Amino acid sequence: MHGHDETITKHEQLLQYIESLKIGTKISVRKLAKSLGVSEGTAYRAVKEAENIGIVVTKERIGTVRVEKKPRNFSEQLTFSDVVGIVEGHVLGGSDGLHKTLHKYVIGAMKLDAMARYIDEGSLLIIGNRENAHSLALEQGAGVLITGGFGTSKEVKLLADQLALPIISSRHDTFTVASMINRAIFDRLIKRKIMLVEDIVSNKTKMNVLKSSSTVSDFDQLVRETGQIRFPVVDDWNRVIGIVSLKDIEGVSEGQSIEKCVTRNPVTATLQTSLASAAQIMMWEGIDFLPVVDRNRKLVASVTRKEVLQAMRDAQQEPQTGETFDHLIWNGFAEERDEDGHIIYHGFITPQMATDLGTISEGVLSSVMTQAAMRAAKYWSGNDHVLDNMTTYFIRPVQIEDSVIVRPAMLEMTRRTCKIEIQMTHQNHLISKAIMTLHSIDHV
Repeated sequence: MHGHDETITKHEQLLQYIESLKIGTKISVRKLAKSLGVSEGTAYRAVKEAENIGIVVTKERIGTVRVEKKPRNFSEQLTFSDVVGIVEGHVLGGSDGLHKTLHKYVIGAMKLDAMARYIDEGSLLIIGNRENAHSLALEQGAGVLITGGFGTSKEVKLLADQLALPIISSRHDTFTVASMINRAIFDRLIKRKIMLVEDIVSNKTKMNVLKSSSTVSDFDQLVRETGQIRFPVVDDWNRVIGIVSLKDIEGVSEGQSIEKCVTRNPVTATLQTSLASAAQIMMWEGIDFLPVVDRNRKLVASVTRKEVLQAMRDAQQEPQTGETFDHLIWNGFAEERDEDGHIIYHGFITPQMATDLGTISEGVLSSVMTQAAMRAAKYWSGNDHVLDNMTTYFIRPVQIEDSVIVRPAMLEMTRRTCKIEIQMTHQNHLISKAIMTLHSIDHV
């Protein structure tokens, strides 16, 4: 199409560039940004998108690598073996195919000819005690999950072995196994969505470190080379013993060792620490720098608060996948303005919010009030917050399908904290009330 190149977005350009790389090429966000003249945030988003498409993977200690594209399926590539574990099943036949992945499941609550239209290669048919359907599914290239603890005939088992397509039996009913599989899929999606420290440090190859025997002039030289003002201090085995910053060496002469200036036993993170936890740790401890260590406290990388927050902001721009409990609880609430222009949230009490007794769970009501406070605090300050403390009062019961209004009111706000009063009402009657102190994790 004429003129298309002029209108191509930076994001598309980056993706095309990544796709053009040879299989096995290592990809660094920093280098990508430099070579194509874009910001690291833009490059980072393109790499994440390439990961979503399946043309690159990020591996621990190796970094991000260009790979052959695998079919990307809604189920995050569950294998039949995963399914056996999820549904507490046992394998009746076709165990040579347990490593195969499935891309969808079909519930066999229909006539055979209709079923045949839905089953294709790589499906999983969930069905009860219907042997003709078992063999039909295998012939179409699908695995079979038999519910209710039923078995199948010797012929079907032999066919499963021949085709290396598993037949699995689970004592649970159809609805339960479908829920179990869905839950496992969502758990995987959510886990994949949560960014870890390793996601932002895998491309940092050179580490700037000092030994306790290093001098102040060694420190000064590192500052000049890197522009940073704090560094991890390691022993001869590369184990972290402390941190030293510009502030610590004030007034110490150039030739002197930094040993006495080191802040010992620093707070550290691991590659598997989530970015949100790293931000929260730094906020609580009042620090801007975290050494990243392995199990033996050996230094593998370091992150700054700025890098962590930037990566979290970038991640928030991406569409959310998978429903956490918080999402599920908040699904029925909408933001509005009352007649005075104040933010209010209104929604319905759903059956899922009830306890076994039919009363409404106080934990769920607390979650609704907390989420309303977090959203209001973000709206008022532009920052993300974590809950510091909360005092909650439950004043009167509320029932399923009652409509409720949640009103956050700002009591006090500083750069670091936010004190909010939350009231939940039903038809102008007070149901519950909370006072919360939130702490900003964006405050640097």
